[in-house]
Amino acid sequence: MKRLVPVIVVLAIGAIVLIAAASGGGKKSKTAANPYGGAGSAPAKTAAASSAIDVRTGPLGKLLVDADGRTLYLFEADKLNMSNCSSACLSLWPPLDASAKPQAKDGAVASKIGLIPGAGGKSQVTYSGHPLYYYAPDQKPGDTLGQGLNQFGAKWYVLATTGNKIDHD
Repeated sequence: MKRLVPVIVVLAIGAIVLIAAASGGGKKSKTAANPYGGAGSAPAKTAAASSAIDVRTGPLGKLLVDADGRTLYLFEADKLNMSNCSSACLSLWPPLDASAKPQAKDGAVASKIGLIPGAGGKSQVTYSGHPLYYYAPDQKPGDTLGQGLNQFGAKWYVLATTGNKIDHD
């Protein structure tokens, strides 16, 4: 049942995205129901706006978050400094985009933060070579609903400050 709830949430968000795309003429707008904007869009705030990779302690331990406390994930199908998430994947797992390298705060390691070419000509933030993503159903700081999910051909995990996945399976 624990794994069924995220699937239901994903289906509901997918329906909202389809309705928004059909009624909005493809406009990307930020709403309370979908803070990431229209289908396939990146989160409303980029790392340049929030300007930091931070650390939060929760039930999974110390994990990486953005400056607003939103959880960041790695995708096991990615290669070092190369994203393998595209199209529908990016709709559910928006990348952490940035126009400049974010600052490290509260235990994040500055030398592990980098940028790679991302979707749509933007730069995607990496940590220890792992491209970073949000999970669209995570609606508030501290949510980790994407932890351990197997989607788009591989598993998704939150990251420790070492740059390794946190896996408590």
